[in-house]
Amino acid sequence: MTTRLSAVERRRQLIDCAVETFAVGGFHATSVSDVAASAGVTKPVLYHHFASKRELYREVLRDVGARLHAAIEKATIDAPGPRAQLERGIAAFFRFVSAEEAAFLLLFGAGTRRDEEFEQVASDIESAIGELVAARLAATGVDPAGTELTAFGVLGFAETVARRWLAAGRPVGPDTVAAMVSNVLWSGLRSFEPPGSTGPSAGA
Repeated sequence: MTTRLSAVERRRQLIDCAVETFAVGGFHATSVSDVAASAGVTKPVLYHHFASKRELYREVLRDVGARLHAAIEKATIDAPGPRAQLERGIAAFFRFVSAEEAAFLLLFGAGTRRDEEFEQVASDIESAIGELVAARLAATGVDPAGTELTAFGVLGFAETVARRWLAAGRPVGPDTVAAMVSNVLWSGLRSFEPPGSTGPSAGA
């Protein structure tokens, strides 16, 4: 006997299936029927939760962004020092990419960026994550005027490496590549540390 899903559970299922389906075919080539079929439901069921394919895609992007943001925030919130925050945040990022490659490629992929509406949604998500990273970077001694730009530099570097890592077939594990990225970034961030500092950023 098939278990009937609650509205919340069904919405979650549809978003999860949409991530995988859109990642394979892209927004334009993927139909509502494709997503419904992957979820094992009819189109009317999907339309009960999402008014259109565009609305579904928007919600997919927002859901992916919210989960990535939450993963980084959770990993860094109780870190003992700036270096630990960086290492844990980068590790959380690469673990997310590893576990949810399709979601990562949708959010940061060229297909999303070619649509003005979807590009704005993705940009808003990046801004929210950038603000989180900027708040964590404040403890490194980065000049407040440059904190936001530095945060986006950190994100951009991690994203670029993640793309190459996936394209290369993941030659090392997510924690290994995260450690490599963290070491490179920390070498640069340490230059912002106030002279004579002996705080946690010196080795934490």
